[in-house]
Amino acid sequence: MLLLYAGLTAVGAVTAKSQCVDAARVGALSAARGEPGAEAAAAVAPPGAAIDVAAGTETVTVTVRSRIRAVGDAIPFLEVTATATARREPGLPEAPP
Repeated sequence: MLLLYAGLTAVGAVTAKSQCVDAARVGALSAARGEPGAEAAAAVAPPGAAIDVAAGTETVTVTVRSRIRAVGDAIPFLEVTATATARREPGLPEAPP
């Protein structure tokens, strides 16, 4: 039974990680084009994920964090994180400090 719980938790963690990677990538590319990166990332991220957009003068970095519930009660939560960085498009105004 323990192996079943571990396997189901691993599948859930891998799925959430994949969604976080996609959300970070979409958010970074969107923000690099001058669009709202957090909104774009939220559309792809797992429900309840925390999204952080850090805009620099040349790059934009988006970090997506999601807590998932482990199957069983041995581990209460797991957190998966993904980060993506994209270079800002030329001609866009610089990010505020």
